[in-house]
Amino acid sequence: MKVKTAKAAILVESRKPLVVDEISLPEKLGVGQVLVKVLYTTICGAQINEIDAVKGPDKFLPHLLGHEAAATVIETGPGVGNVKPGDTVVLHWRPSLGIQCPPPSYGWRGKKLNAGWVTTFNDYAVVSENRMTVIPSDFDLKVAPLFGCAVTTAAGVICNDAKVKIGESVVVFGVGGVGIPLVQFAALAGANPVIAVDKIADKLAMAKARGATHCIDASKTTDLVGEIHKIVGSKGPDKVIEATGVKSIIELAYDITHADGTCVLVGVPAEKVTISTLPIHFNKVLTGSHGGDARPHIDIPRLIGLVKAGRVSFDGIITHEFPLEEVNAALDVVRNGAAGRVLLRVNNDGP
Repeated sequence: MKVKTAKAAILVESRKPLVVDEISLPEKLGVGQVLVKVLYTTICGAQINEIDAVKGPDKFLPHLLGHEAAATVIETGPGVGNVKPGDTVVLHWRPSLGIQCPPPSYGWRGKKLNAGWVTTFNDYAVVSENRMTVIPSDFDLKVAPLFGCAVTTAAGVICNDAKVKIGESVVVFGVGGVGIPLVQFAALAGANPVIAVDKIADKLAMAKARGATHCIDASKTTDLVGEIHKIVGSKGPDKVIEATGVKSIIELAYDITHADGTCVLVGVPAEKVTISTLPIHFNKVLTGSHGGDARPHIDIPRLIGLVKAGRVSFDGIITHEFPLEEVNAALDVVRNGAAGRVLLRVNNDGP
């Protein structure tokens, strides 16, 4: 390949800081593999979960991380037909058009370094063809990573998981990098009221500006359920979307959902959740979201079209920016809950 080494943030040990170091790339590309230059990536809660091993012991250590980025195609392997060198692409974790190749094997300090079909915390990456979608080269490359997960997930949650209809009431718990787009798309779908719940005033102000009809500061009320009932009535909201992953909030979100309503879990809890399942035997729906069942090759162009038409804007959702070398400081900002989406500048020379 044209590029032999890369700089990467490596998960070496669970619940420990990432190690930023040089890694070696595979000698050649296999069928369906694409070499990309990663420009910008954003940090998703999924990376925090990986680092903290919330799903159990990590069998793949050491390994690379990241699944939403803006990149340029450098080189393509045999069989690749959907992208070509020079293309600007969004990298995403949801599968799309093209070949799904075997994950690449990198080298680090003389040992094998594991990776999935897409990684973005490295300045050059070998990515499966079906984990990238071509976008216009003039699109904002700092906003583009959001389309790899946060924005497409939010659109899919509203349209596919919650199936929000005009006039239905929607409550969004947690208005960060995914929650703000959730509010935007709920408003775009004609929901009313759209209630944003969070503990951070700045996030609530952003939600208000993006379509929330009501904002509740959870840090300033002792009766969150009562505040919501004042707005939607005692029977509860039609659609409730939980985006914090906090056990107590998940339980509350399910409990307040209308008996004929739908509760969608976007946040992933680190501990077991306790609920009464009886309402599910009737008309209440509880479902988890798998990226909103997004179809990147269809959804990303449509969403970019909405941006270009002025129907939605994601400016301001990225609240912090760090170079890759400061990835651990960036992760701390994500953990403290004050950020919208945190951006990593992966290549210091930019595009």
